[in-house]
Amino acid sequence: MVQEGALTALASVADSSQEHFQKYYDAVMPYLKAILVNATDKSNRMLRAKAMECISLVGMAVGKDKFKEDAKQVMEVLMSLQGAQMENDDPTTSYMLQAWARLCKCLGQDFLPYMSVVMPPLLQSAQLKPDVTITSADSDDDIDESDDESMETITLGDKRIGIKTSVLEEKATACNMLCCYADELKEGFYPWIDQVAPTLVPLLKFYFHEEVRKAAVSAMPELLRSAKLAVEKGIAQGRNETYVKQLSDYIVPALVEALHKEPDTEIVANMLDALNECLQICGQLLDEKQVRSIVDEVKQVITASSSRKRERAERAKAEDFDAEEGELLKEENEQEEEVFDQVGEILGTLIKTFKASFLPFFDELASYLMPMWGKDKTAEERRIAICIFDDVAEQCRETALKYYDTHLPFLLEACNDENPDVRQAAVYGLGVCAEYGGSVFKPLVGEALSRLNVVIRHPNALQADNVMAYDNAVSALGKICQFHRDSIDSAQVVPAWLSCLPLKGDLIEAKAVHDQLCSMVERSDRELLGPNNQHLPKIVSVFAEVLCSGKDHLATEQTASRMINLLRQLQQTLPPATLASTWSSLQPQQQLALQSILSS
Repeated sequence: MVQEGALTALASVADSSQEHFQKYYDAVMPYLKAILVNATDKSNRMLRAKAMECISLVGMAVGKDKFKEDAKQVMEVLMSLQGAQMENDDPTTSYMLQAWARLCKCLGQDFLPYMSVVMPPLLQSAQLKPDVTITSADSDDDIDESDDESMETITLGDKRIGIKTSVLEEKATACNMLCCYADELKEGFYPWIDQVAPTLVPLLKFYFHEEVRKAAVSAMPELLRSAKLAVEKGIAQGRNETYVKQLSDYIVPALVEALHKEPDTEIVANMLDALNECLQICGQLLDEKQVRSIVDEVKQVITASSSRKRERAERAKAEDFDAEEGELLKEENEQEEEVFDQVGEILGTLIKTFKASFLPFFDELASYLMPMWGKDKTAEERRIAICIFDDVAEQCRETALKYYDTHLPFLLEACNDENPDVRQAAVYGLGVCAEYGGSVFKPLVGEALSRLNVVIRHPNALQADNVMAYDNAVSALGKICQFHRDSIDSAQVVPAWLSCLPLKGDLIEAKAVHDQLCSMVERSDRELLGPNNQHLPKIVSVFAEVLCSGKDHLATEQTASRMINLLRQLQQTLPPATLASTWSSLQPQQQLALQSILSS
């Protein structure tokens, strides 16, 4: 017992300290291997199982290079054990399954040669039939839960079902491991897909055990990714994209159907997440019938979610409502947000994949999505509704113009929402509409400017919570300067935009905005430079900050080299006095950094 405790403690230390454990490795590993090899007695079964666990966790902690040599020996021992007959209650099997998976994570592609040993028993465990006894619910010889730890009972209608839990746990572990291998080995997992897919797909509806369903769900995108990569890298035994399509035609409908029947909200969110990943992987391979079924399912999910919300609102009004029930509600609400999040992600993926040809489906969904803009909805729902419209406007460009008059009033209002995530999504959308909206956006330029101004001038605009909304608002302002210059008082607006730079929060927007600044300087934009080049010092200091930010990557390499060229040109063309005053406006460390950048 003491030895087992010591092994568990060591394993925890290794797992917590990761690569820092390397210096103890040489002292520890010989002991662990000795137990693995010598603890063959039946009374030592648990000890040997714990040694496997400890070795695999130590290997993962110290990494492949340090562990490689010992790994070979450990694998040999595990392989010989794998072949031996074990008794049903032997803990070795489940520990071994987990140890193999950890060794795979540690060794990556070097693990492939062992897969032919690992997979057959793993598939066998994943295919275990639940050990079930059925009695009628009111019979006296009832299976009393308290008597037998190893049985779990479920009442379904007038039947009572007793299930052996050890079988379910082994099955769940095996399914999790299959998912691990597919995730770790990517295209290397390809040879096993034809056996694993038919094993796991039916388990999407395995209602006896949540962990089994969760593992099957997580594995779906991994199997598709593995197949796609194997085909792309030409290691799929001559199979081509048709094979990926066949697999996705098998997996996607099964996932949609399981989603339709899933009772657990958390797993509904997992399924939507997995479905979204599958869509990203197989993209254009989906046919219209599948898109139709996904859209119909999304409607179902939104409807079911709304009715769960109503039911929770009722529960909150009940008289026996207490703190414990309140906690429960809070947790359920968080799961619900997750479901909505995933719905938004899926619609975003479909819009990005099919662009304008998805719009007929978007129109059908309007009656489900428009209510999400309402003031009575949670901030998260509002944010998701806005993001979906942002995606439509950005991906469908001129075909999306017809939605502007219904959506833009909401979008403008949301720019000043009290929730920073909603504000960020809304001001980002304004930028998109300014870029692609042309004459449809023009009449709204004035209101857009005043809405953006509120976000940019807010006293706490640069606090951590608000900086993403601020950066996106500055970016949107830049797009109005770029695409609607004739509708604004540019002598005021352009310098106001310049005064907000550089951006440092949202790195994607920062790169785009700093690139735009470069282009404007390159074409000597009059309003940007100002009368007598009076804004030049500010421009140079923005360039300096961006170039000195180093690891922050406030600009792409291309933009950075354009900035350096512009600064060199300025050095050569500006009158010495202007140059001197421009330099003197910089902080001393910026002057030094710029000098070294310009001279290199």
